[in-house]
Amino acid sequence: MNIQPVILCGGSGTRLWPLSREQSPKQLLPLGGERTLLQATALRLDGPELAGDLKPSPPIVVANEQYRFVTAEQLREVGVRPDAIVLEPVGRNTAPALTVAALVARANGADPVLAVMPADHMIRDEVMFRKVMAHALKWALSDHIVTFGIEPEGPETGYGYIEIGDAAEPGSPALHIARFVEKPDLQTAQGYVDSRRYLWNSGIFVLRASVWLTQIGHYRPDILAACESAIGQGARDADFMRMDASRFLACPADSIDYAVMEHIAGREDVLVLPLSAGWSDVGSWKALHEVGQQDQDGNVVTGDVIGIGNRDSLIRAEGRLVAAIGLTDLIVVETPDAVLVAHRDHIQEVKQVVAQLKKLGRSESEAHRKIYRPWGYYDSIDFGDRFQVKRIVVRPGAKLSLQMHHHRAEHWIVVRGTARVTRGEEEFLLSENQSTYIPIGTTHRLENPGKVELEMIEVQSGSYLGEDDIVRFDDSYGRT
Repeated sequence: MNIQPVILCGGSGTRLWPLSREQSPKQLLPLGGERTLLQATALRLDGPELAGDLKPSPPIVVANEQYRFVTAEQLREVGVRPDAIVLEPVGRNTAPALTVAALVARANGADPVLAVMPADHMIRDEVMFRKVMAHALKWALSDHIVTFGIEPEGPETGYGYIEIGDAAEPGSPALHIARFVEKPDLQTAQGYVDSRRYLWNSGIFVLRASVWLTQIGHYRPDILAACESAIGQGARDADFMRMDASRFLACPADSIDYAVMEHIAGREDVLVLPLSAGWSDVGSWKALHEVGQQDQDGNVVTGDVIGIGNRDSLIRAEGRLVAAIGLTDLIVVETPDAVLVAHRDHIQEVKQVVAQLKKLGRSESEAHRKIYRPWGYYDSIDFGDRFQVKRIVVRPGAKLSLQMHHHRAEHWIVVRGTARVTRGEEEFLLSENQSTYIPIGTTHRLENPGKVELEMIEVQSGSYLGEDDIVRFDDSYGRT
């Protein structure tokens, strides 16, 4: 019996600004190591604890359309070829996301067990996670609905809670669920922890595709109908499954808990498995400090950092040297275009910073300096009045669209690799240390015909340098 992993890849994580931004949400960032949270999630079920009859199939990933290329590229980097990347034209919360995944899973008549995992969680003990998952799968095969409850490490007000009931059967770790509880205040949360009858709600679920579709159809038939229509009128596009945008926009937004789970708590076929595996939803810099690898002074240090006399602080350098001296209980995060310095007790207020940036129309709330594209990425390393300098990296075999600009000219200098250039009616190759010039209004294209990355410097000059000054005539990635 193959397991069908379902990875829910929504959310923006603005509480992790300046690292997480609207165009670069936290699931696409390497917060706990070299791999991004999405990559870690995609590999989480790989291990001997889930072998033989419990082998996982390629995942179904439900992702926002604007992150489609970087999502596909990150999965490719770790050798994961998904069964489908289902694109949401707009976020509608987790209940519609799971519904479209279940419909895709059942498209060929199969009825797999879905292992539903948010893409933005961190789990340090993945061996323990797979052992608990193996228990959950056995229950799900008999049409039970199973969720994971995190054994609380303290009174947390940022999570929902699950009140546990009796054991599902003698000697089993699976427990019945008395009820789901919304995020409590601190005093109530402390009472939950002291009672030892509550677990944190993880948002991880294991159940058959048909079981979910039956439940969502009973409690929220409007969500099921909208998702069926959106999938039915959608189409495959290379690695992606595109839903019909207008039909999915008509789908109500709701979470798995609100739409179904709160209605069925207390039923015999609804179970929770306690999980103690170093889980975190990495909802803030304070949370990342708590789950990070701390030194003897309680500091979590990442990147090029020189620290002297610091205690209980998180210091992260993304691009430059950071020297930190005598800090206590501080969060310091450096990125190429923004620096955050905050006390741990006030770190939740970073959302107010993001709100002010949006109000001011500043790009730092939306995107990093480095922008990923289906062909690779570019990094805007300098800009000024009527000029901009970019470092462009093109993957082997990839090519940019055939395009032209009304307001800017471009100078290209190859630093590494080989470039095939289309300029008007010409086509020619450029090697390292060679350059060319693209006048305003000239049709052009850049390709990498080689087997190594093409790296080049682009100098733009003109009256307007915005990314919307692109007229595309041909594009391999379906962009308009």
